[in-house]
Amino acid sequence: MKVDGSCHCGQIRFEADIDPERVRICHCTDCQSLSELAFRIVAPTSEANFSLLAGIPKQYIKRSAQSGTPRVQAFCDECGSSIYATSVDGDDRTFGIRIGTLRQREQLVPKRQFWCQSRLSWLPTAGNPSLLRS
Repeated sequence: MKVDGSCHCGQIRFEADIDPERVRICHCTDCQSLSELAFRIVAPTSEANFSLLAGIPKQYIKRSAQSGTPRVQAFCDECGSSIYATSVDGDDRTFGIRIGTLRQREQLVPKRQFWCQSRLSWLPTAGNPSLLRS
């Protein structure tokens, strides 16, 4: 599926090809903290299927609180919107595009949930409880 999106202020614009069946909810403590919410929803795509149309995201490397893996966090340096996260190196990295930046977000229903051991206890399950996986 072809998607397009931007940061809140529009300085960063991009498009990507994604598989809507791979959209997922992440409950890790980093996603909670970085999104300022109880979870984050991402649409993964390969680096080769992601194209910047305008702007260049600012990046910093954050070592994951739970896995210890270093992750690149890309965001708009003007408005602060998170755009994606990816691994530090590697061929054809996967970009976890933040679904809130996508114009097609209404159509992208999460199919799986990850890091459920960090899921906040007061949070209702999203649709189907069988989506919960650790």
